[in-house]
Amino acid sequence: MGEKKRKEAEVARWKKVLVVGACVLFVVLMIVSGMGYSWLSMFSSVKPGQAVEVSFTLYDNAGNPIITSEQDVYAKGIGEGRAVLGAQTITLVANQSLDLDYYPVDAYVPTTGQVSAFGITANEYDAISSALVGMRTNEKKTLTILPTPELEKFNDLEDLEDSGIGIANVTNGDVLGMTVFGFTEKFPTANSTPAAYLRLGEITRKTAGGIVVDGNYPRMDIRVVAFGSS
Repeated sequence: MGEKKRKEAEVARWKKVLVVGACVLFVVLMIVSGMGYSWLSMFSSVKPGQAVEVSFTLYDNAGNPIITSEQDVYAKGIGEGRAVLGAQTITLVANQSLDLDYYPVDAYVPTTGQVSAFGITANEYDAISSALVGMRTNEKKTLTILPTPELEKFNDLEDLEDSGIGIANVTNGDVLGMTVFGFTEKFPTANSTPAAYLRLGEITRKTAGGIVVDGNYPRMDIRVVAFGSS
């Protein structure tokens, strides 16, 4: 009699386990169905032609952030007294190069409290786009960026005076705002007007006749936020 009750109790216990397991599975399936197909991206990687939302940070030669869409990087930079530009994430197509000089990104300038159009160079854009292939959601990469020769500019005394900058007040390593220009059409016409974009440049050389300002950034960190279908 005791053996029979023991077996019945064991069967009842397994029935409870099965019921609880079925309930948990039901809840999981409900959550997954509510997510639609987006949950699949957690297990897949970016393919060429897919639209990808990317968080990014560009760094200067000293490793300091210039512009970032990562809140922790921005907060740390501001806390250290750096004029880091704040940006939103950007969306681009994986493995598709930019056929313009610059890709515009709205940037918050903490020193003025205003938003300006920051210009991501074609080299920077292409480095992101090609690196995205094979990446997964929340995966990070550090990229080396090829310089854009046009971003290394000599500013003579007249240029500095026009910008309200006294050569005696600047030194090597200082960071200055610089304006660059690029057409917004792939094939500009005679009536096309180039758009102005913001870059931050570092003074790399100072002479009696002027300064050299370099607006290139050698390194970029990227993180895949999300990606969709091709």
